[in-house]
Amino acid sequence: DSKGEWIYEKLGKGEKLSMEEQKHLIHAYMATVSFVDEQVGKIIQELKSHDMYDNTIIVLWGDHGWHLGDHNMWGKASNFEQATRSPLILSAPDLEQRKTSNPSAFVDIYPTLCEMAGLSLPDHLEGESLMKIMNNESTKPYAVSQYTRDQKMGYAVRDKRYRYVSWVEEGFHVNPEADLSKTTDVQLFDYEKDPLETVNFANHPEYDTVLKQMESKLHSFYKQLTLINE
Repeated sequence: DSKGEWIYEKLGKGEKLSMEEQKHLIHAYMATVSFVDEQVGKIIQELKSHDMYDNTIIVLWGDHGWHLGDHNMWGKASNFEQATRSPLILSAPDLEQRKTSNPSAFVDIYPTLCEMAGLSLPDHLEGESLMKIMNNESTKPYAVSQYTRDQKMGYAVRDKRYRYVSWVEEGFHVNPEADLSKTTDVQLFDYEKDPLETVNFANHPEYDTVLKQMESKLHSFYKQLTLINE
């Protein structure tokens, strides 16, 4: 609405929002979630009315999360948890209902759907099927995301407990051969001790081993991209 546009204009200028303006944005966000929920319900009811529900695979996901004032941010543009964590719900006949906290990535959705539908997988895929995770037979060690800041690319590695972000002077695009020595800043968040990401533990000596482990995962990600593109 016009009020919402005016509020975002203030944000664009770096101005602070009043409590009323913050509530207005949060209310609008909650309203959109309720609206989408209603539409999903309509689709499910339509499938049931045509006797198709028990023979249909349903996947519901959002392409990003959304900051609602945390980190003094309103939107999706960051490498923080609130922006990179998003809903992923899969429903299919004979699939047992359960939740998992395992990391996953959107590149995993296609191979998962192929396996669920009994289709063969191409050799060039970056992702992997989540079926074993959904059946509680396997785990995935980490997922990778990225976003830019100040002309730098931030590569984030997230496992069950930590998020490691390496900011690299490599422009706005993925570079499989990025020179990690050009890293200008490193962040490490511990979600057991600090779920709201208020402390960067990268400079804490007791986290040296964790830093090396997370950096190794990032190296593996770069190697994987290089192999896929060859």
